[in-house]
Amino acid sequence: MRRTKPTLETAEALSSGYHNIGQAAEATGVTAKMIRHYEALGLLSRVERTLSNYRIYSDRDLHVLRFIKRGRSLGFSMKEIEALLGLWQNSRRKSAEVRRLAARHIEELDAKIAEMQGMRDTLTQLVGACHGDHRPNCPILEDLGRSP
Repeated sequence: MRRTKPTLETAEALSSGYHNIGQAAEATGVTAKMIRHYEALGLLSRVERTLSNYRIYSDRDLHVLRFIKRGRSLGFSMKEIEALLGLWQNSRRKSAEVRRLAARHIEELDAKIAEMQGMRDTLTQLVGACHGDHRPNCPILEDLGRSP
């Protein structure tokens, strides 16, 4: 669903402060492909279009794209970003909801970190046990080939 019926030519839109997809990508650090993907997912509202059917982005659209990019850089899932966007755009939101969502994400990150630390510890032990010489024996390969 479009916001409004297209009324501007591309040149007129750009001179009116809108941005084409390349400019939006450059301004936000989000690739054009991902911008279209976010729009398809509904994270970015359907954007305005020119009479030639080119997408044009407002400064507000760029702000939303930066929000999404920052959320992704913090490891939030697309579903979590969708929830955060809804809260961000709701002036009557309760900060407790935002805090709960972020705290849950921290718990997930902590679990991933613990899992990765366990992998690192195991690999460190295996590398320490490997002679790394001309012999074919290798505890790393033996461990990988072991049945669970």
